Amino acid sequence: MSQPQAAVGASVARVDARLRVTGKAKYAGDNNPDGVVHAVIVDSSVGRGRITAVDAGPALAQPGVLTVISHLNAPRLPPVESNGYPPGEPLRAFQDDQVRFFGQPVAVVVATTLEVAQHAASLMQVTYHAERPSTDMSAAPPADDPETYARGDADQALKSADVQLDLAYRMARQHHNAMEPAGIVARWDGDKLTLWEKTQAVQFATFNMAGEFGIPPENIHVISPVLGGAFGNAFRTWVHSVIAVMAARQVGRPVKLVLTRKQLYFGIGYRPAYSYGLRMGSDRRGRLTAAVHDVDSETSSYETHLEDTLVPGRMLYSTPNVKQIHRSVPLDVNTPTWMRGPGYSSGAYPLESAMDELAHELGMDPIELRRRNEPLDDQSNGLQFSTRRLRECYTTGARAFDWKRRSLKPGSRRDGDWHLGMGMAAGVYDTQRAAAQASVRLNADGTALVQSGTSDMGPGTATSMTQVAADALGLTMRRVIFRLGDSTLPPAAGHFGSQTMASVGSAVQDGCDKLRKKAIALAVRDEGSPLHGADTANVEVRGGRLYVKDAPGRGETYQRLLARNNSAYLEVLGSWAPPEGPARYSLYAYAATFAEVAVHSRLGLVRVRRMLGVYDAGRIISPALADSQALGAMIGGLGAALLEHTITDHRDGRIVNANFADYLVPTHADIPDIRAIYLAGGEDRIADPIGVKGLAEIVCIGVTPAISNAVFNATGRRIRQLPITPELLL
Repeated sequence: MSQPQAAVGASVARVDARLRVTGKAKYAGDNNPDGVVHAVIVDSSVGRGRITAVDAGPALAQPGVLTVISHLNAPRLPPVESNGYPPGEPLRAFQDDQVRFFGQPVAVVVATTLEVAQHAASLMQVTYHAERPSTDMSAAPPADDPETYARGDADQALKSADVQLDLAYRMARQHHNAMEPAGIVARWDGDKLTLWEKTQAVQFATFNMAGEFGIPPENIHVISPVLGGAFGNAFRTWVHSVIAVMAARQVGRPVKLVLTRKQLYFGIGYRPAYSYGLRMGSDRRGRLTAAVHDVDSETSSYETHLEDTLVPGRMLYSTPNVKQIHRSVPLDVNTPTWMRGPGYSSGAYPLESAMDELAHELGMDPIELRRRNEPLDDQSNGLQFSTRRLRECYTTGARAFDWKRRSLKPGSRRDGDWHLGMGMAAGVYDTQRAAAQASVRLNADGTALVQSGTSDMGPGTATSMTQVAADALGLTMRRVIFRLGDSTLPPAAGHFGSQTMASVGSAVQDGCDKLRKKAIALAVRDEGSPLHGADTANVEVRGGRLYVKDAPGRGETYQRLLARNNSAYLEVLGSWAPPEGPARYSLYAYAATFAEVAVHSRLGLVRVRRMLGVYDAGRIISPALADSQALGAMIGGLGAALLEHTITDHRDGRIVNANFADYLVPTHADIPDIRAIYLAGGEDRIADPIGVKGLAEIVCIGVTPAISNAVFNATGRRIRQLPITPELLL
């Protein structure tokens, strides 16, 4: 039974827009249960060592201070399994006297007001036996268990290649810098725990916290209906959340703990720094023959965070001989974490920069070089691509961006004191999917409630799910409510990896299809219904009215059907999961990103004038939300290319630019003319029932090399590190 599509594909307003812009949306830190008190973390002032003394006396003497917790008086926590954490041992709250990185929590002050807690925390006196930390990746040895991959004989093929490149790239650490800081409100009611927490995965948070305290997951209720951005940093349970729960249990009152902007630079994760060596060989016609990838990335000394950085280099282009090694470098830092386009974004920058370098070496257009190396199937596993329209992305983008204006000779275009250049890059991201469920209830008044335990960190999950549900049920969007962000709702995977639409959206589709069919079957059996005896396959629903397609006048509304059958509601549970067993297809989304820059000849300033992203991303549920994702990602990529980087004082491990004044992010003045195009007719029904591929990650992958390649085209200067700062061009 097919349904008319009215909501899906339409650029509709966000269903929670008014809630957010009027300030009525409740973020984690906005919750104030009765009796709530405030916690402030005391951070270590050394980067490595041992705590020798904690003097809490001055803090405890302040009126309104309820307690101070440190390793000296903290309750012992049970051993914890990984529960989705990286390999190693997660940082535990106040369980020993060891300092592993600068800013590690060493105590927490709990007081009746935030101001008292902040003042008391400033009075805490903690002394250390300090050691010099290891925070410089270039001076630290890598771990002994690297990730490796090989096909063919890359070293031998490289020696015999007509054209050989030996390149080294560096990428600085980047931080998420979401508008909403990490925060939590924790309340114990006997042995039951309620958490209002900033999290991208309410059910993961439940299981993680259960593991931390050794309590049943069913005793924990996590509530997180809205997030003010996260980009990956709210996926796992960080130690500050455990501290808040510990403090709430000790004082017997709800505890609110929100990290400061400074604490976000070491209290939660970040995109790790990379050192990436790439040797590449080709014949004179530009056909790649070999590639050797040698990668180092930073991680903490206590956990190993390793991303899928090598994937683009093994499958994006046809290369018969490939060798890859990715080593983690343990440092005295807090553990990195996923950040938008994790791994793939860091892997695409050197690969796509090298392709541009090879094109220049061959005197070839960069798009033509990529076309010549387009694979027939996924050479990393031999699987057929479910869909792959990267060539069409190139063609569409080149035409829309007026690529023919690009000069093959770098530095030949000028606008007064500004050198002009154009660059492009390809991008790829895997289509992730996971099992999910969604409950669907059709009420007697003709409205519907759809619920799933997914999250929305800002892209508009509730809106896109409402669109899918409205069409499947034959209702207008105003008649559908989608509820999420609560661990008691039907289970769904976390909101990360661009998997939410494919996974939860397919479960919503399944549930709404089941409910619509249930209502139609009820009407066809009901002797009092105008639809009695009709062929169920010939009945559809529009505007809440069931009718026979061949005789539209024969029908009735959901309300009349339920009222006549004395039903307060109809309800079903929808579910979907990717097929089990070995993969049969290679599932990816693709991008081609174009950029035009102006570089000042005397100041070295880089200004991005235009950007365009063209995407093979499957079915687009909501064009307006898709644009929000794509344009925001290109702005974020601009920041990574030209502005964002952490500066660490290696003497003590201190991050010296842990603030918005010194850690630069793009502002309105930096934002160029940007546009996104989504290839039409790109549904991927192999990937999932609703044909989507996921969008949030792919739109940021390839942005940094496109800008870097444009800088080279403008100046003839090849900068092989991010960010590209003015001093590197002078």
